[in-house]
Amino acid sequence: MYKVISNKKVNLNSFEMVIEAPSVCKNFIPGQFCILMANEESERVPLTIYDCDKEKGLIYVIYQVVGASTLELSHVKNEIFSILGPLGKPSEICKNALEYKDKKIVYVGGGIGIAPVYPQVKYLASCGIKVDVIYGARSANMFIIRDKIESVCNKISYATDDGSFGIKGFVTNILEKNIDKYDICVAIGPVIMMKNVCDVTKKYNVKTIVSMNPIMVDGSGMCGACRCEIEGKPKFACIDGPEFDGHKVNFENALKRMNIYKEEETKKYEEIKKRLGEK
Repeated sequence: MYKVISNKKVNLNSFEMVIEAPSVCKNFIPGQFCILMANEESERVPLTIYDCDKEKGLIYVIYQVVGASTLELSHVKNEIFSILGPLGKPSEICKNALEYKDKKIVYVGGGIGIAPVYPQVKYLASCGIKVDVIYGARSANMFIIRDKIESVCNKISYATDDGSFGIKGFVTNILEKNIDKYDICVAIGPVIMMKNVCDVTKKYNVKTIVSMNPIMVDGSGMCGACRCEIEGKPKFACIDGPEFDGHKVNFENALKRMNIYKEEETKKYEEIKKRLGEK
């Protein structure tokens, strides 16, 4: 069991959890993730480590309640059954920061995807590398950690579907308008958003890195659940990623795989909801 310092709501359906996990925190590099289990019988939930305090041994994760597993996480009080990590390969740019110090970089985050954007931009800022950020959400009340991301980026632009904050439109509208300013784009968020970003950057031949977030079970490459098709070949997000060259990802395949267990997940969600007394 791991001690949970806090588990608080940060917007309508997203939570920030702070966990005491020194061994996970010690080796973390931005871009990596962990797998949590709320209790012994829970399903595993892969979540990006969006911040950590290495002195205190604390890791910070942000999750959105979208299914049974995350609903269980939202009810965690003082302890969590299991945490495994750090998993996955670190951010290519953060791991090789010196090679990118003269590049003009933009990060595009959609919704909860801003959580994995933050540690990378924070790390690059500590290396003296200025990074711009484009952040999109459905509406103003869906943004999270705005103060944190604003404190570490060079410039930030916002977009909302309903126009309640920033421009009315999509992150791709801002990106295409400013595409000539950048050498590299990193997109993290919903699969459809990453696909649309890649459609824009491909037209202008701008290198693009995406962070894939498919269904994941064991995080070791053994189960094959997180399989992605990259340049026509199978890759696993948990061990080969989560980062991939966005222009080589088969997004149509990724979008189809997202709905494989939709019926089962809905059934499980209703079971957990009933057990936890949720309406």
